[in-house]
Amino acid sequence: MFRLTRPLRQVLKRTTGIHGLAVHPDPLPALIKTYESTLSTLSSIPQTSVYRQSVEALVRNKLNIVKNASGDVTAVEQRLNEGQIEEALDIAADELSLVAKMIEWKAYENLYLISCLDDEKFMTLFYSWEPLEEKPEAGQWEYVGETTTASS
Repeated sequence: MFRLTRPLRQVLKRTTGIHGLAVHPDPLPALIKTYESTLSTLSSIPQTSVYRQSVEALVRNKLNIVKNASGDVTAVEQRLNEGQIEEALDIAADELSLVAKMIEWKAYENLYLISCLDDEKFMTLFYSWEPLEEKPEAGQWEYVGETTTASS
């Protein structure tokens, strides 16, 4: 009985079964290159940025999984848990694109912590990248440590 080895199975793979997602002939080197490009691009964001720290940790973990798989595509697919290897490539490319956008938007600058109170319960913490162009009405927003009014 003829048994396909994992690398041979990837070469013989004709379709991903996902419309618009073609089979990649050599996915692991492409995945490594994309992860390394993401890490390189992240280096232009300040090290104190929570976004940089979290994405860097995630990408380094994924890069280690791919490098430690010894060319075994199936093992990478299972460890990454992102579907087929082509889907993992697509996700990695999207993350690289997002990092570039975050740098363009300078989303890591001028963070203001805002709390939203509803029914006397703490509901949400979220971030505003820059001060509002128009001041909120009195009591609409409570900034940490200060109260805003329509005139402030």
